[in-house]
Amino acid sequence: MNASVVLKEYIREELMNGTSNELDESENLLAAGIIDSLGILRLVSFVEEKFGIEVPDEDVTIDNFQSVKSMSDYVASQS
Repeated sequence: MNASVVLKEYIREELMNGTSNELDESENLLAAGIIDSLGILRLVSFVEEKFGIEVPDEDVTIDNFQSVKSMSDYVASQS
């Protein structure tokens, strides 16, 4: 499974309470109210655990975590 699929599944199940709504990879999850600051922290922990990478504090930015695409691009850049 690629990072986008894994991230979308996690967001739907854990942050959107299992909703079946489709996520657009480029949708701004913060602006849409899908995730908040706590959601970003949960996502960072998930990314570190699932993909075996360490996300330093300086990488926890809106640019890296605002959409599924930005997160999957970040994961790919760390592999």
